[in-house]
Amino acid sequence: MASIDITIRGAGIFGLSIAWVCARRGAKVQVVDPNGPGAGSSGGLVGALAPHVPENWNAKKAFQFDSLMLAEPFWRDVEAAGGVSPGYARLGRLQPILDDKALHLARAREVSARSLWQGAADWSVRPSAEVGNWAPASPTGYVIHDTLTARMHPRRACAALSAALTTLGTQIVREAEDAGQVLHATGVHDLAELSRAFGKTVGNGVKGQAALLRFNAGEVPQIFADAVHIVPHADGTVAIGSTSERDYSDPNTTDSVLDDVLDRATRALPVLHGAEVIERWAGVRPRSRSRAPMLGDHPLHPGQFIANGGFKIGFGMAPKIAQVMADLMLEGRDEIPEDFRPEKSL
Repeated sequence: MASIDITIRGAGIFGLSIAWVCARRGAKVQVVDPNGPGAGSSGGLVGALAPHVPENWNAKKAFQFDSLMLAEPFWRDVEAAGGVSPGYARLGRLQPILDDKALHLARAREVSARSLWQGAADWSVRPSAEVGNWAPASPTGYVIHDTLTARMHPRRACAALSAALTTLGTQIVREAEDAGQVLHATGVHDLAELSRAFGKTVGNGVKGQAALLRFNAGEVPQIFADAVHIVPHADGTVAIGSTSERDYSDPNTTDSVLDDVLDRATRALPVLHGAEVIERWAGVRPRSRSRAPMLGDHPLHPGQFIANGGFKIGFGMAPKIAQVMADLMLEGRDEIPEDFRPEKSL
């Protein structure tokens, strides 16, 4: 077997995406995860690839915009290579407008989105009546409709990447020695190690609970209302989530906190009332102290790399993160935003 150019530790969305881009550029890659692909928080249900609001533009928002624009060809190529669908579709998002102040702000963002989103997507204010029974309950009778937001099924996306990588000869194994360049994309595990080493909180795990409903909504926009994501998937289900719990006793159990999320979802979108809950899920997502992804040189392992901290935005950021980490590891080209460097969380 040819020698390994890159070893990636962690088979979540960051590890698998970076492996995919590196392998497509001709690198011999191995991905090592004792629990297998998508076993952690990347194996969840929700998959809301949603942008930051189009105002107060900065490097983080620009990076995310680039990544959301890369997503469609990224996931199309993954599906074509491996034959497994990630459930990706850029169908947009609806958000209720709660009062006159929010309505004024939403209309201002209509204008800013035209330039910041470079004409590639719209942010518009629409009467709820135009949307029909899929519109979230809105006191003003208006909703925000953006066409940049996309959906995908996280668990299926990890399966799609795994299948695509296999076609390129990439091995995804439970155990292996380091070989070639080494990248750590191990989520909460690595954040805990960093926190112990530096004697302070570099990052931590935030528990999220989500649910899957049996409800075939068709190809309609996802909804964000009352802090809840409602994401219609391609397989005739709707994902509801998720909580953000800093304090928890069991990372993998669901409880009454999820029941509250489901109640809020059905109040926001009454058409979901009575839909069968077919799965309840919980997992712990890695959150860096800076709240931004941690990319670049690993603070504890000289000559090695880190990609971590994708709390809530990991799947949306993954195509661009994979690109810049492949640039760094394969070509020595560093285009990581300053706010994404590990030092920001140390």
